[in-house]
Amino acid sequence: MNGGNVIAQILREEGVRFIFTLCGGHISPILVGCKKEGIRVLDVRDEANAVFAADASARMTGIPGVAAVTAGPGVTNSITALVNARMAQSPLVLLGGAAATVLKGRGSLQDIDQLGLVRSAVKKHIPIRKNCDIIPILQNAFRIAKSGVPGPVFVECPIDLLYEEELVREWYGVKGSESSGYGIRSRILHLYLRRHVDRMYACDFNSMKPEKKKAPEGGFSMRQIRKAGRMVSQAERPLMIVGSQAMLHPDEAERLADAVRKIGVPVYLNGMARGLLGGNDRLQFRHKRKAALRDADLVILAGIPCDFRLDYGRDINPKAKLISINRSKADLYLNRHMYMNRRPDLPLHGDPFIFLCVMSEMMGTVSVGQEWLNALIRRESEREREIDAMAKEPVEYINPVLLHKKIAGRIGENSIIVADGGDFVGTASYIVRPARPLSWLDPGVFGTLGVGAGFAMGAALCRPGKEVWILYGDGAAGYSLQEFDTFARHGIPVIAVIGNDACWSQIYRDQVVYLKDPVGTTLEYSEYHKVAEAYGGAGFVITSANQIDAVLDAAQDAARSGKPVLINAFIGKTDFRKGSISM
Repeated sequence: MNGGNVIAQILREEGVRFIFTLCGGHISPILVGCKKEGIRVLDVRDEANAVFAADASARMTGIPGVAAVTAGPGVTNSITALVNARMAQSPLVLLGGAAATVLKGRGSLQDIDQLGLVRSAVKKHIPIRKNCDIIPILQNAFRIAKSGVPGPVFVECPIDLLYEEELVREWYGVKGSESSGYGIRSRILHLYLRRHVDRMYACDFNSMKPEKKKAPEGGFSMRQIRKAGRMVSQAERPLMIVGSQAMLHPDEAERLADAVRKIGVPVYLNGMARGLLGGNDRLQFRHKRKAALRDADLVILAGIPCDFRLDYGRDINPKAKLISINRSKADLYLNRHMYMNRRPDLPLHGDPFIFLCVMSEMMGTVSVGQEWLNALIRRESEREREIDAMAKEPVEYINPVLLHKKIAGRIGENSIIVADGGDFVGTASYIVRPARPLSWLDPGVFGTLGVGAGFAMGAALCRPGKEVWILYGDGAAGYSLQEFDTFARHGIPVIAVIGNDACWSQIYRDQVVYLKDPVGTTLEYSEYHKVAEAYGGAGFVITSANQIDAVLDAAQDAARSGKPVLINAFIGKTDFRKGSISM
């Protein structure tokens, strides 16, 4: 029995089925232990993608995802993905290898202050210092990751606590009781090392048992729920926005969908909540959200703060009543100051999932005025007609609006969409409609590029048999194309579509308008499909609209046969998202 085996056993006890990693000498016992415990080890080509995959796994299952990375560069390569998980409120545990305990700060290979480095990127950072700590620290890491506002937890695992005690004593030269040296310094060093190892291995692994503790759940008072019900019932033009935080109970997504339908308020869905009501629910609206917020007399924010997505609260009618439900107290009152003036009239600190479910049980369905519904429907229809017209506009190569409409026609109950990009993905968000809850994954509020391969991997493993699509901007694709090797080796048949306009278009558009210079924003019409082929996938290229249907057919056939697929779609430029950059 060694520390790596103990960690693996705790992961299995916590319900972990996959561990995402890039191998390194500092973490080898963890990976070998996981394999022995029946936990599937998925090795990637960049540590960030291991953490992205763990993030997606957590979103799809509610169980904290787990990644393991080696010391030093392995940890530093993970930072962006850790921050993305922190901002997206995804529960995960990152196991970071570390130098041997006795060599910390003495110039050991890849030894840096990892705890100081990750401090602001994670919810909690915890070092393991002796074998007695392994079980309680791992259990605590999972509880912290899931409780309150979920987020990533970093556990530092020194290499000498992961191997068998006998081998470690041999490494330190303290297997016997006496020093093999003759001088006083040798005897002192031997005594120091022996006592150090004795403290490290103060517990017997075989007698250590895990203790299961349930994370506490927060609740709401009946007074708060009744008040919210009265406010909704009295409103003439109510509107609800449901955000990713409401989706932290993935096994009960259908219950949440039923609650939203029963409440009966027109709704916009954001982030992981996309697809909650299916593709064409009568209560769900996608377009002209800003105009709707300006006209509403009551707005319910369920798991989304007044951040840049709502223009810091300024999108909301200043005369409207505001109900906000959020696990984060900071997010609940975000931009409440006088100059923003978006303090909620009814702030509810807690889980938006629980609140919406309880409120739906306590109040009858809201009778929304037909005039209000007609106004929302009219705007929705107008925008759909605009999109249809823009799809027909001639451009060089392929019109991206048309391409997304074609892809949307392929998206069904069996599809999961992973969004990784700026302009191309922003366009997709208005056109491609996820058909079920938990069938749309995007990075979240941090807006990180590069999540595509990791998210697709996590989603595909957690939902075997689903058809997983990655919608890539050509800029974003460059972060994770190498993971086609991982897809091919592990039999993960994703379908990736790159919107290739040879440009970082979301930045290019405004930079050229305001600064009259495209510097740093132009790319080439590169042959990305050949990269996928070189790694063992199937590659396709589309340069004209009349090729789209045939290539999509061939791509879906290839994926069904078990191959990962990349479609390199050459697209032209449109004004579909002119002026859309967020600051």
